[in-house]
Amino acid sequence: MVDVLLLSRLQFAANISFHILFPSITIALGWFLFYFKLRFNLSGHPVWMRIYRFWVKIFALTFALGVVTGITMSFQFGTNWPGFMATVGNIAGPLLGYEVLTAFFLEATFLGIMLFGINRVPPWVHTLATLIVAVGTTLSAFWIISLNSWMHTPAGFEMRDGVAYAVDWWAIVFNPSMPYRLTHVLLASGLTAAFLIAGISAYRIKRGDDKKAPKLALKSAIFVAAILMPMQILVGDQHGLNTLEHQPQKVAAMEAAWETQQGLPLVLFAVPDEKERTNHLEVAIPNGASLILTHELHGEVKGLNEFEGKHPPVAPVFYAFRIMLATGMLMLMIAWLVSITILRGKELSKPLLNSLMIMTFSGWVATIAGWYVTEIGRQPYLVSGILKTADAVTTIPSGNVLFSLIGYLLVYAILLTAYIKTLFRMARNSVLIEEIKLEERVTQKDFKLNVETQTTEQKNS
Repeated sequence: MVDVLLLSRLQFAANISFHILFPSITIALGWFLFYFKLRFNLSGHPVWMRIYRFWVKIFALTFALGVVTGITMSFQFGTNWPGFMATVGNIAGPLLGYEVLTAFFLEATFLGIMLFGINRVPPWVHTLATLIVAVGTTLSAFWIISLNSWMHTPAGFEMRDGVAYAVDWWAIVFNPSMPYRLTHVLLASGLTAAFLIAGISAYRIKRGDDKKAPKLALKSAIFVAAILMPMQILVGDQHGLNTLEHQPQKVAAMEAAWETQQGLPLVLFAVPDEKERTNHLEVAIPNGASLILTHELHGEVKGLNEFEGKHPPVAPVFYAFRIMLATGMLMLMIAWLVSITILRGKELSKPLLNSLMIMTFSGWVATIAGWYVTEIGRQPYLVSGILKTADAVTTIPSGNVLFSLIGYLLVYAILLTAYIKTLFRMARNSVLIEEIKLEERVTQKDFKLNVETQTTEQKNS
């Protein structure tokens, strides 16, 4: 029978991998919706309302799946990881509670106004509800990332009889890695939502949707991506420096650096061999890693042999980090190429539209890869220096965990397939909707006009 520790880790990894897909969209998509609503309020042009109405439905669907998967994930603290709450529950419990009280209830309450109150409340109330939901999604990320960061760089606590007690909540919430990690996650969400909007809009255009809405949505999203990607690179650099200071063993695993070196080469590709503690088929740039990590050509970087028995598994961290970087570089290239094409006033070619369609869920790839680097890179600890993963795992039979793991995977596969199919079906249906004529402009004085009530035409055979 497979070890209960491995099965529990696989189950939590499956849960968090599936759950993070949806908050990675909604955190930033809420702000996109607020922007679309403001543009409508300021211009009165119905095209912005049409964009808003299309994407608010996707936001609601994504938010619902995020809630459901988040609840099942939280159950595992009790079923699979009882030692976690027993040891650090005095800190984890309040932070999770703050997330529910200040963020989840806020989002859930005002989402109803966003969806059903558009013609039932004054325009400013509806716009305010959209803003509050966007703030709520960001607050949710704030509290979750605060707890997760504390697990990496714990601060503001003391241990009494093997249990962590809070002594400084400010130090706990704003622990050493939290600002870098939060900024990194928020920018990642912005890029994930931007490429989702651009990809779905490109799909609509490719299918013959010649209306203004998909073109404006694509333009808005790709410009945001073109701006955010360089910012993400800069933040990632600072986050790396912070990680090098507080978790050097994680950085060593990311670079597959076995020996402490001055002028550490940047390994582009290799096959790490943890048994022999070496790399095979290594392709590297001399001094590259030291320059990036220490900003000095001959800066010293500690190797994995300095942390033998206390470093994470090397191969998954090494490969996940490179997948994240490669995806990010591809996002940067496509965002800039499409942006330049739009700024020159040229129509997007089929290859560019196809590229955007292929990159629709590229944010998911980069986010999950980055999350694996972060979470696997913390091993063998669940809370760095305090609680080892093996010491927190459940004692229930491994067969029970295996059964629930299989169930989770089957349900997640069905839900993910249905979610993606629904998005593209919504996009196909939107192609049939007529563009609102300019004469039908909706002003704030005439807000009662239902801009959604439009005639539909059959698709040309």
